[in-house]
This record gives sequence, C-alpha cells and structure tokens, in this order.
Amino acid sequence: MSRDYLVYFGTNVSSEQENSIFLYRLTTATGLLTPVSAHRGGASPTYLTMPAGRRYLYAVSETQTFQGAKGGGVSAFAVDQRTGGLTMLNQQPSAGASPCYISLDRAEKAALVANYVGGNVALLPIAANGQLAAPSAADQHQGSGPHKNQTAAHAHCIIPDPANTFAFAVDLGTDQVVGYRLGAAQGQLTRLPEPAFTAKPGAGPRHLVFHPNGKQAYLINELNSTVTALAYDASAGKFKELQSVSTLPKGFSGENSCADLHVSPDGLYLYASNRGHNSIAVFAIDTSNGTLAPIQYMSTQGKTPRNFALTPSGRLLLVANQNSNNVVTFRVDGQNGLLAPTGQTIEVPSPMFVQVVEDFTR
Repeated sequence: MSRDYLVYFGTNVSSEQENSIFLYRLTTATGLLTPVSAHRGGASPTYLTMPAGRRYLYAVSETQTFQGAKGGGVSAFAVDQRTGGLTMLNQQPSAGASPCYISLDRAEKAALVANYVGGNVALLPIAANGQLAAPSAADQHQGSGPHKNQTAAHAHCIIPDPANTFAFAVDLGTDQVVGYRLGAAQGQLTRLPEPAFTAKPGAGPRHLVFHPNGKQAYLINELNSTVTALAYDASAGKFKELQSVSTLPKGFSGENSCADLHVSPDGLYLYASNRGHNSIAVFAIDTSNGTLAPIQYMSTQGKTPRNFALTPSGRLLLVANQNSNNVVTFRVDGQNGLLAPTGQTIEVPSPMFVQVVEDFTR
C-alpha cells in the first residue's frame, strides 16, 4: 500500500499579515493535492527545511529589511503532529539581505543560510526546543564575474557534505563553491583557504546536490544553463569537474536561466529546472562514473519553475511554477526515470519551494 504525503509550499507572499506557507496532502495513487491549512509564515518564506523528526520547520524571510534593520530573517515553527499545522516559535536575523536558501547540518544542531543580496552565509544554532539562536558565525564573500548579474557576490546555496565535516556555499556572483570546515555543535563555520570549486567564468553556479553514494555531486549553473558533474574528495573538501552538459534541447535559442536540481533517491537520474524554456531536463546518471546523458525535456505546464521536489519514493515530482502561480504533479517512471503529467495542478500564490514529507498525521 503506497503512503500519502504532506506538502508544504513556501511562497513569495510579502505581507506578514497574509498566509504565506500552505499545507496540502498529496495522494500517491493519483497525484492529487488537497488543501489542508494555510499559515502566516512571515514575509516571503521562499525556502523551507524540515528536520527528520518533523517536529519543526524552518523558513527564510527573503527580504532586505527585517524587524526594522537591514537584512533578512529566519523563522522557526513548531509542527502540530496531529494536523501538520504550524506555530511560530521565534525569529532571528539572517546576517545578510535576501536569504534564499536554508539547510540543516546532518546532526540538526544548526541552520545554514545563504544570503543572496548580502553575498554571505551564516550559521544559526538550534536549541533543544527547536528555537533558533542568533547567528554564531557568518562569512562575507567577495568578488564578481563577467555576466551582468555578477556585479557582486551572491550566495545562493549552502549545504553540508555527507559526513557533516564540511559545508559548501555556492556563489552565483563569483562563480565559486566556497568550502567551510563545519563545526555545527560548536556554532562554527571556518572558511577553507581555497575555493572548493571554480566554475567557468559567467556560469553563475546556483545549487549543489550530492549523489546518494557521496562520491559525486552536481552543480546547476543558472547563467549558462548547464549542469556540472563533480567528483568529490571527502578528505580535502574539494570537487573536480567530470563533465558539463547543457540543460536545454538542441536548437533552443530563447532566453533561459536554470534554477533547481535533484537526484532521484535510487541515484539513477538527475532532474533540473529551466526557467524560460519552462521545463524539467531529465538526465540518466552513469553509475560507474557519475556522468550524465540527457533523456527528456518535460514542459512544467507553467512559467518559471524555480523549485521542485521528488517524493521520498521517487515516483512523483512536484513543480512550483513561480510566475504562473501553479504547482503541477508528474509521475516518474520507475523503469526509465521519464516524467509524465498526472493531470493534477493547483493554484498557489507565487510558489517558491516544495517540501514533501510522509504523512505523519494518519
């Protein structure tokens, strides 16, 4: 018997007085999304993360002013185990303007935040009661690139490595992946002497994900519409390029920028979103060396797919189309990784993030 899921949507709703985080139930058999509740999640809770125990949820406020001061914010919520509903616990400044990404270290002792406009990253300790402490570490990036969108540093992602030894911040403005020694329990984030990886000039790296085997990783480049396959040196905290491949079909000449990417739970496929072409590019992963081969370009049935998510089973994929205010559900073929529309779509205001968890309320 297949299990159903709960899905939290972060949005770009900018008013603190309006509902900005929406909870739906996803029916596995059909791909149907049914509304459960809506919550005031603060201004522009565009990126979310949830610990494995599902007792809390954390969200950035992607703003340039927070509580009367320059910068963005981070919010902690308690999750009602009977309903999935949210109650705000506390908020903290993010130590930079327009935070656009949040993740947890693998021991769930700290939140890691990337501030896009601020061009920096921060670590916020998490208390035993789920509340966030003020940032205990922050690091300012410096530099620029050749593209018009690279006039300054723009931290766009920060994640821990599989061993929780290092954290990696992807900076779109400087074409770099910046490495840190991660001391989450001590509230420490210590930059390594050299970049963990330097992308091609003007590539604009945006998000980084590890393969389930921990030996490879994949970097999506917003500005030149490519994905780079990387070999990971876990002892040194560095990456080496294996391959770069376009996310666009041959012959496409329109404007495009990449956004999100995810590896299937079985490690056989990589999915990447195109904004402009408005598609999900699907790649088969060569399990012997981690390289990619394109196999499909599926329309997202909306505009500007900023974020998407696979269910834990890997059999459904949900796309948040930011500029058409809709979320579309796709079936994932278990034999070949290809996508097919389920025919299910819902309206969500400016959807920016999709958080899928098993339904713990039933």
